Amino acid sequence: MELEGYNFPDDLWYDKNHFWARLAGDTVVMGTTDFAQKLAGDIGYVEIPEEGQKVQQGKPFGSIESGKWVGRIYAVVSGEVTAVNETLEDEPELINSSTYEDGWICKISPDNWEAEKQNLMSAADLKPFIESEIVRIKELMNK
Repeated sequence: MELEGYNFPDDLWYDKNHFWARLAGDTVVMGTTDFAQKLAGDIGYVEIPEEGQKVQQGKPFGSIESGKWVGRIYAVVSGEVTAVNETLEDEPELINSSTYEDGWICKISPDNWEAEKQNLMSAADLKPFIESEIVRIKELMNK
């Protein structure tokens, strides 16, 4: 789905913190959305979690920085981090250039995917949320 120039692949799940989740077998791959990376601008640093770290859905566990913004990374599901995208340490700009592919942040072995995906949105469900976020951001920029 494309909405006002922002891309949201239909096969992903999304949270209200602007992160995405892709179920790959028994693992959840997560990253930041096109909307968030475009608002942030050129990403210059990513604090990635460590393998083995336990994360909780909706709770912060890392950060992303650009020249004009510092934001937290929030877990899309609870579980254990099983892999991290170490390439982001040297090439954080992958989040800008390939946010849904090479710019993934980490992989999580979820504690309970079926229960926690109820807290996420499909691309179809995401539309009203993103439309309201676009309005909110435009209002902030006009102040």
